[in-house]
Amino acid sequence: MCRNIKTLFNFEPPATEDEIHASALQFVRKLSGFNKPSQLNEAAFERAVAEVSEAARRLLTSLHTHAPARDREVEAEKAKERSRLRFGS
Repeated sequence: MCRNIKTLFNFEPPATEDEIHASALQFVRKLSGFNKPSQLNEAAFERAVAEVSEAARRLLTSLHTHAPARDREVEAEKAKERSRLRFGS
């Protein structure tokens, strides 16, 4: 799994279109091995990003949980603390 793809489900506020697109872009980059595709492959690359974005959007809107929504700021602080412990200050 690509480390840059973040969990988008069960946050308040919900994931934005930009966050969904960014995750789809990272996923397609990982699968294809391209950071930026050539002109020849650009249409297929962009189509894949759009399709993955749509699939992710459908998934996020269809998931349900009884757990309380997580706070983005609290989760960001936890991630910073984990990073600090792992890599130092």
